[in-house]
Amino acid sequence: MGSEMCIRDSVTVVGADKIGIVAGVTATLSELEANIIEISQTLMSGAFTMMMVVETRNSDFSAFQAELSRKGEALGVNIHVQNEAIFNAMHKL
Repeated sequence: MGSEMCIRDSVTVVGADKIGIVAGVTATLSELEANIIEISQTLMSGAFTMMMVVETRNSDFSAFQAELSRKGEALGVNIHVQNEAIFNAMHKL
């Protein structure tokens, strides 16, 4: 994403499966100028889960998080955003 300082965040999406979840979330990430570094999604008995690592130059984490939360509400899913460094520290064995 260029030479500017990039921030990595973990984005988790959970909800009932339906058409448009991936498209809606990734379109919002694009609007927020977030680059998807890693992505994984799974369907289990009608439940949709997706986890992404994204890179952004957006230093306003609260605004980034709030925009994704609004998109989650519009799509009927829960979107959780966490700074990657905090996520990794919490999940070290």
